[in-house]
Amino acid sequence: MTMKRWSVAMAAATLLGAGPAMAQEVVHIGYSGPLSGGAAKYGKEVLDGMMMAADELNATNMEIAGKKVKFQIDALDDKYNPSETAINAQRLAQEDKASVVLVPHAGGCFAVQTTNEQQNLFLLAYTSVPQIAQRGNKLTVRIPPEFTSYTAAFVKYEMTTFGKKLAIANTDTDYGKAWTAAIKPAWEAAGGTIVIDNPMSYNRATDFYSGVSRVLAAKPDVLFVGGPSEPTGLVAQQARELGFKGGFVVMDQAKLDEVAKVTNGYPALNGAIGVLPLVNDESASAKSFVARFRKTHDGRDPSQEVSLNYTAVYAAALAMKVAGTWTDGAAIRAAYDKGVKALPRDSNPANVVGVDDHGGLAIGTPLVAIVQDGKLKPEDMNALASK
Repeated sequence: MTMKRWSVAMAAATLLGAGPAMAQEVVHIGYSGPLSGGAAKYGKEVLDGMMMAADELNATNMEIAGKKVKFQIDALDDKYNPSETAINAQRLAQEDKASVVLVPHAGGCFAVQTTNEQQNLFLLAYTSVPQIAQRGNKLTVRIPPEFTSYTAAFVKYEMTTFGKKLAIANTDTDYGKAWTAAIKPAWEAAGGTIVIDNPMSYNRATDFYSGVSRVLAAKPDVLFVGGPSEPTGLVAQQARELGFKGGFVVMDQAKLDEVAKVTNGYPALNGAIGVLPLVNDESASAKSFVARFRKTHDGRDPSQEVSLNYTAVYAAALAMKVAGTWTDGAAIRAAYDKGVKALPRDSNPANVVGVDDHGGLAIGTPLVAIVQDGKLKPEDMNALASK
């Protein structure tokens, strides 16, 4: 056990009261994601949501198959490296006896899918890449909406507002490549052109001036950016500093409120379109969740990573209760739709309604946001696409 694994696991045990003297059975839920490097903040927000779910579940004194249980999140750092993810998943299944593992990046999810069915390991995939849930893997659920659901609205708004010349300047990860493969034909089908395709290493670089300069030399009207929120903010900020006046299509991994913290506010993001931040969602369940998170996290706002992964873990626990087991990944996956539908209102801030036919979480009408005059403005995604 590495020191990083030990510190995270022991912190979870302390917080959740899952020590060896407890009478409850310990239910291990695994996590493999970036906890160091350029995507560390993103990975830690995912873990925050998982830990919050475990805390609240443990407060309910849940029983599964007549036995009292305590939930423990076992976290391993994979540095956003899919080969590390595969090793971590195997360790979590064998050493911690986890039957559920959550992975927050496409490359890692693909790696886990090569063996998880043989391991009877249920994969909760926090990635919007459609292929994750469409590959026929029987022990996978995709957590966020497919990113392809956003493309029509994003393309229509940006092309109508700024022009037809798009520059690709997003992350070079598997997730970024999949997004690029979707946005390019959608942009071109709408009558636009791709003036340059220049992905960048968001997870390793801390200075993007050379890459951004190359992109701006192609004279785009719109930049396609996105990856973890912090480097996305740096790309947007440096584009403005180099004189870019156009709009931004922001991939769903990057959250506009987190990006705005890097750009010193929304004015630098004028013309951007992306996913609506949770703190701007006016639904009662979202407001309740935000208030609870702020109370236990020193007033910090939760991101979508926090809320959706919280909900995914909470639903997994309810699925275990329905299935009568916390050790059989296949049984938990089979009961997952029922677990989702049993979610208490306040444990469902994103309005997840079930598991769809593709093996992904079905969410009520997704909201998007645009930035105008230095302010964030919520928009109905379907209405925006049809304007």
